[in-house]
Amino acid sequence: MKVLVLYDYPASPGGLATQGELLYRGLKEAGVDVYPVNFESAQEKEWYYRWFKPDIVVGIGYWGHTPHLVLHPQQYGAQAVPWLVADGYIANYQEILNDLPLILVTSSWVKEVYIRDGIKGDNIEVLPVGCDTDAFRPVDKSDPKVAVVREALGIKSDETMILTVGGDAASKGAHEVMQALAINNIKAPPWRYVCKVWPQERTQLQNLADLKLAEQLGIDKNIIYTMNRVSRNFMPYLINACDIYAAPSRLEGFGMPQIEAGACAKPVIGIRAMAMLDTLIHGKTALLAEVAQEILLKETTLGAESGYAERHRYVFDKPRTVDYRASVYDIANYLMDLMEKPELRLKLGQAARQHVVENYDYRIVTKRFVEIIKNRFGLS
Repeated sequence: MKVLVLYDYPASPGGLATQGELLYRGLKEAGVDVYPVNFESAQEKEWYYRWFKPDIVVGIGYWGHTPHLVLHPQQYGAQAVPWLVADGYIANYQEILNDLPLILVTSSWVKEVYIRDGIKGDNIEVLPVGCDTDAFRPVDKSDPKVAVVREALGIKSDETMILTVGGDAASKGAHEVMQALAINNIKAPPWRYVCKVWPQERTQLQNLADLKLAEQLGIDKNIIYTMNRVSRNFMPYLINACDIYAAPSRLEGFGMPQIEAGACAKPVIGIRAMAMLDTLIHGKTALLAEVAQEILLKETTLGAESGYAERHRYVFDKPRTVDYRASVYDIANYLMDLMEKPELRLKLGQAARQHVVENYDYRIVTKRFVEIIKNRFGLS
């Protein structure tokens, strides 16, 4: 079997790049003839098609990347297999995606979204994102690499550190977490809430809105936003510095940071919806807040990227779910339980580590990928 993997290569710290990088690594370690290439590099992709002649071209992205991940390899007779996340309403490429023999998606919820938006479904297989459980592993807070993280953030030894990681914090449920912390603030043990967000233009206004909310809630002195660009090498130590990982996300097609936190034996607070129904087990590996609100849209505005004139008004046949809001009171109760009960944190964290190692290690995901490809295409 010869595989060409299209993703954001060389890998940036982002989720899609990591998803592709770990598949490439897993295939290479498994002895598969495989090469990585940047999904937008038309010239280099063509170079591989012509001399490498891959059996499968697997591309990591979302439906809007169809020209890069599907149409481009098809020009050269290559078998395209996109591995997709959800990203809003699938406004274009339904015919092209329906014609593929195989589409991989990151969770059962993403599959439901694609079927909702016009993909037939019998060509969709769920393949979760892998995790490097050798890098993301439990490291004691006394380890210098972890201790220095807490020290640099200004976290005292007696303070419970709660952590959220994301491109922005609000989409990961930070507003709901802040409201829950405000409810608990006076009665809770000492705590600090750290939001690690990626430095990008689109999140600057969102970060200001988040910090404004913290000020309005009267908890701004306990909130730490860190916006430095960091490598994947740093992330395991940041996660190990925390006591609780909180991400009751508003929209989540997989939830890689939640899995990485579990791999580091950290208890996770999530939401009982979307991909977290696949990846987290309430009461065993995580605590899942109920959905308090489902945000629906009756119409949207589409543009050239979706095959329409700019600012085209599109009315849905039925209202579409845009995102979710977790119950603030559930989050508050779960935070208080975890802050007051170190033994509960330990129990959930240990179970989470075992669950991730057994189900989401990148080598296990790679093995599943190979099985799916062999079954669908009869390759050896």
